[in-house]
Amino acid sequence: MEPNTNAKLMRIFISSTDQFRHEPLYEVIVYAAKRNGLAGTTVLKGVMGFGASSQMVSSTRFWEITEKLPVVVEIIDESKKIENFYEVIRPYFEKIRYGCMVTVEDVQVLMHKTGTPEKN
Repeated sequence: MEPNTNAKLMRIFISSTDQFRHEPLYEVIVYAAKRNGLAGTTVLKGVMGFGASSQMVSSTRFWEITEKLPVVVEIIDESKKIENFYEVIRPYFEKIRYGCMVTVEDVQVLMHKTGTPEKN
């Protein structure tokens, strides 16, 4: 992506315990984004939150009794790529037991610098 590109930011709000085919859903989404050539993806683990299907607030304060924490997957790329990718991952959300939310908003890319892989 070139600087000053108008792009889209997709945010996917799920739980750390959501799975798709016995794999963490956030991992499945990241690998799918990589396979589909999206510019970048970040997974953010929340320290506290709740969603539409929650009966209680999940928090790291209660880490002894729960591993369920909010997770946000952020993906930025050109509008068409984001739209196409949503169609790829939409079936994942239809198969999970609990609720989720997917949002999209406009962003302006100020810098997108590609790096070089480290040599082992």
